[in-house]
Amino acid sequence: MASSPASTIRIFLANGTAEGLRIIEKSNWTGKAVSCSRSQFPQVKKREEFQRPGVYLLVGANDSKNLPMIYVGEGDPVGPRLESHLANKDFWTHLVLFSSKDQFLNKAHIQYLESRLVQLAKEAKRCQLENGNAPTLPAISEADTAEMENFLAEMLVIYPVLNVSAFEVPAVTQEDIQQDPEFQIRIGDGLARGYDRPEGFIVLSGSWVTKEETVSLQPLYRDIRKTLIDNGVLAMNGTHYQFTQNYTFNSPSRASCVVLGRSSNGLMDWKNSDGRSLREIQSTKE
Repeated sequence: MASSPASTIRIFLANGTAEGLRIIEKSNWTGKAVSCSRSQFPQVKKREEFQRPGVYLLVGANDSKNLPMIYVGEGDPVGPRLESHLANKDFWTHLVLFSSKDQFLNKAHIQYLESRLVQLAKEAKRCQLENGNAPTLPAISEADTAEMENFLAEMLVIYPVLNVSAFEVPAVTQEDIQQDPEFQIRIGDGLARGYDRPEGFIVLSGSWVTKEETVSLQPLYRDIRKTLIDNGVLAMNGTHYQFTQNYTFNSPSRASCVVLGRSSNGLMDWKNSDGRSLREIQSTKE
């Protein structure tokens, strides 16, 4: 969560609209991303990006679990694999493909990236992963491993720009603790603790969560709590649940409703160590 070096991400709207084919490039990087809808793929599949080795995501929605559905795949070239998924996989509505502008990536490289993305998605637990099996890491050299980890790091910067946030378990560094106030909600004898960050409200590992749910709790938040329990993000600990890892919510209120098991205004219920609400802190920031 510490600040990253400034960089430029260029998004080219190939069809002139935000909903159309998008080509994404980052300054001082040889990678390239392509994003398009399922319905557009037949019209764009002959582009050069789909004739190269690449690693891709198929992305859809699963409203019952309040999580995106994601399939991670690779191909060399990637086009035929995507054509097969167009015919045989119904869930996805759009795709995100990463390849290299200079054709640097080979088969082993994209297999490595695929395996790492599946691993990260399983750890983050922020999507319903549609991959049936976890691909194993290929045997590549130490130098290639370092290069692929650097390539992956650049991909992870771009994914959120394309509204994909399925791969990162947020970390809280000493720098974050010094710069940003911690917010808390008391749950019995324990606390839920979190930080309000640009990417969302992060509830920290070990935070307490009420076991009970009020009758008035909206179905949305019941479903979110159930999904977090099913995925192991919340684990029973005596009279309460606890977060087993840091977890990012879209808003402070979504986080506080899950923590309290009732309707909640997170701007009012999350408070710092001085008892000042998140709303007060936000209103006094310069």
